Parts: sequence; C-alpha cells; structure tokens
Amino acid sequence: MIIYNLFPLLAGTFAQWERHLLRASEMGFNWVFVNPIHLPGRSGSLYAIRDYFAFNPLLVDEESKRTPEEQVKEMAAKAEELGIKLMVDLVINHSSIDSELITSHPQWYAWDGKGKALHPFCKEKGKKVVWRDLAKFDHRATQDKQGLVEFYLNVIRFLTDLGFKGFRCDAAYQVPKGLWERLIGETKETDPDILFFAETLGCQPDQTRQTAKAGFDYIFNSSKWWDFRSHWLMKQYALTRDIAPSIGFPESHDTARLCEEVNGNIEGLKQRYLFSALFSAGVMMPMGFEFGFRKKLDVVKTRPEDWETTDIDLTSFLKRVNQIKSEHPVFQEEAPTEILNHGNPNVLLMWKGSTTTQEESLIILNKDGHNRQHFWVEDLHELVQAGAPLVNLSLEDSMDYIPTPFSYELRPGQGIVLMTARDRVWQD
Repeated sequence: MIIYNLFPLLAGTFAQWERHLLRASEMGFNWVFVNPIHLPGRSGSLYAIRDYFAFNPLLVDEESKRTPEEQVKEMAAKAEELGIKLMVDLVINHSSIDSELITSHPQWYAWDGKGKALHPFCKEKGKKVVWRDLAKFDHRATQDKQGLVEFYLNVIRFLTDLGFKGFRCDAAYQVPKGLWERLIGETKETDPDILFFAETLGCQPDQTRQTAKAGFDYIFNSSKWWDFRSHWLMKQYALTRDIAPSIGFPESHDTARLCEEVNGNIEGLKQRYLFSALFSAGVMMPMGFEFGFRKKLDVVKTRPEDWETTDIDLTSFLKRVNQIKSEHPVFQEEAPTEILNHGNPNVLLMWKGSTTTQEESLIILNKDGHNRQHFWVEDLHELVQAGAPLVNLSLEDSMDYIPTPFSYELRPGQGIVLMTARDRVWQD
C-alpha cells in the first residue's frame, strides 16, 4: 500500500485531477486516497457531510456536459489506466448538523436532554474539542439500527459504483465493532476486493486492536510522531502487528506540513519519508509533500490557488523509495522489527525480518537532520540471521561492497538500506 493523498480542495474539479494522478503514478504510488467528495453542510468542511449522494460543488465542472457522477467515473477510469486504485473517506460517525437526515431520520441521531443533536468531540492535550458543525449518529441506542445500516451500505455501494476500491474509515474507533463487522462483511460478500482502512489515531493500542478485529484490512499508525528514541512506538507496533498491517505517514491533512516543521530542511523531509515507508506495511503521503509545501491543508478553506511554488522537488527520491518498498516483501508486511544498540545514540539501527519470505534488512538512519554522524560496528553480518551477503539498496551513496568492520560517515538525515536473505528451508 503506497498511498498518495489527493486533497480535493487543493486539486480542484474532478477533471483537473488527471495531472496529479499521473504524477502519483510516476512516483510509484499504487493507491490514491481522496478525502470526502460529498456535498458539505453550511460550515463547508469536507467532513461535515450534508448529502452522501451529492457532490461538493467545488469539485464539479459546471461547464461539462457530463453529470457529476460521470465526471467521477471518468476520473476513476483514468486512475485505473495508470495502475492506481482509489480509496475515499467513509464518514459514518456523524453528519453535518444541517443534514436533511436529522429531519427525515431523527431516530438515527444522539440527542441531549434539551432536544438538541449531540456533537462529536475529542480530547487534545487534555482539552475537550467539540465539533459544533457535526451531529453524532447514535449507533448503539437507535431504534432503527437496520435502517441506519442499510443507509451506510447504500453509501458504500454508491461509492464503489463510482470506482472506489477502498475506504478510509474516519474515526473508526468511535463506531461499534459490530457495526463495522456487518458493513465490512456484507460489502466483501459481493466484492471481496474492496479494502477497509481504520483511522485509529489518538486511541490506545488496546482500542486499536479491538477496532482492527472488526475485519479491517489496514490500520494507521503513529510513527509520524516518533522521536527515534522513546520506546512507545515499538510497543504499539508489537501490540497491533498480529491483528492488521499498518500505514505510516510523514505528515497528513490533519497535521502541520513537515517542511514547515523542519524549516525547509530537505534532508529532514527525506529522512521521515524513508522511515515511514520502510517501517510499516503501508505508507501514505499528502499531495504537496513532494514539493515541500508549507501551508497546512484545511478541510474548509484550502483552494487550488493555494498550490505553492517552491525550489524543492523530491519526486525522484520518492520514486526510488517507493520502488524499494514495492520490490521487497519485508517492507510490505508488519515484519518482526527490532531497534539494535550500537555506539552512536544519534543513529538509528533497525533490523527487520520477513515472515513470508527469507528477506532481512538493516536500516541505518541518521536521526540528526542537520549534522553528520559517524556509524561504526565490528561486523554487520552478526546483526542478521542470514548467511548471504548484505546488498546495499541505498538511494544516494555508492557503496559497492559492505566492509568489515563497517565505518561510515552519514550525511544529515541520510538512510542506508541493506538487504540479505536467509537460506530457504525445503520441506519434504
């Protein structure tokens, strides 16, 4: 899963998406994730959906002779020609506060004692954040569970008929596990190739495990926030890797732009993408990362005019990283992973061993995006189980062989990717 996040409000109308799809394909992305394309409520937020079966007017070419549905299908067909599968947000935790559904199906919603629809909320840094433009569906206590389930299934069918092959399930952990089991199960009965991705950011590992057990094909992990030193990421990885493979990302539409966070440090951008891509089974990157965009994506205000002109172009680097990921199964699974000790705390040494093939990998990553760091070990071969030689897959160095002892001066943020393979064990 090598995913490019095409942000609709930045990309423009459906007819304008082709150039972005082409660029994503040329960089080696095989999936494109699209945030909600539905008609929003009065707040204008992509995630405040007013009508699940109508389209955001900002995405529709009003001068086209084709209907909005035909415009989406044409875009999806172009993606398929490029070898790209499309996924879209599935937002079923809430609708917009001004959705017609509140009037036609009030029993589907949660209400307070004063007869007002409840708003969903979350906790951020100990503070309660309430989304007042949203109305929360009442999955547990509704008197019309069957009707609500049928509505969601109709939404899924509507989107799959348009050409979408996967769903990023927004705030998945806030929706009952049983509901996901039914939606995923019934969808896969008719189309087993449709994939479901659980957005579980912000919840505890045990919550993530419970959500993933509903049948999700992938979950999203929190590797973006790892400092390369603390122990929490590897603990989370160990708790969830046997349930569902995960997707990492260097930034998302919800976060600040990484280029802004690292103040334009190109080596920092390369470092975080390389780690995100090779740490977990999948990787996702929002549009604009490849050019070092700094302006945060906004689910209400972003427009095509916000496209930035920069002197950064990481497309060749990203293509090479994506190629390494696509060619080696050890980077496509939640492989057993271990952080190894050595002499320099400013260098990450990570071992990964495939359980589906004989591949093993060592990743040597300079944690410092501004300074060179020296890395030395007596014998790299003692750090892997394989007896075969280590092969350098790295992107920006010219090591023709792996010396023993191994001594290397890492450039700021530089990563070295080494690969080997265990002997195949033949069974009678």
